[in-house]
Amino acid sequence: MYCDMCGSDGELFKCRIENTELNVCNICSQYGEVIHKIKAPEPETPKPVSKPLKRSEVIQIIIPNYFKIVKNKREFMGLKQKELAKKIAEKESVIHNIESGHMEPNMDLARKLEKFLNVRLVEQYEEKGKVIATEDTGPLTIGDLIKIKK
Repeated sequence: MYCDMCGSDGELFKCRIENTELNVCNICSQYGEVIHKIKAPEPETPKPVSKPLKRSEVIQIIIPNYFKIVKNKREFMGLKQKELAKKIAEKESVIHNIESGHMEPNMDLARKLEKFLNVRLVEQYEEKGKVIATEDTGPLTIGDLIKIKK
């Protein structure tokens, strides 16, 4: 541990210097009133290394042929694009763009279409094999955050 006043390394004392408590060395303790001697910290024992965790992430994706499914089901139900749009509170142009494949619906719209048309447009995809290290190597530094391009 280092002295708060001069920075020297060694035995420290808790002292009151000008109404401030500081950890100072023997030499700097002459400038104030010594409260008590500070015990040296015990050396840290190494932490046991734990096994890396494998984490899988589940994401939801819209199936690739969504536009065919929406169009076929709408036609099977005997609805026009305008009627379908009105029933699910969307614009006709949105339905047209979805059925032509020019626009992929967001999750909310896909869920709305799934519910009304009684079809499956969203599927779960599980990404496996991500390994997360759990070993603690100390405090995080700026160098840990920066990726150097070579």
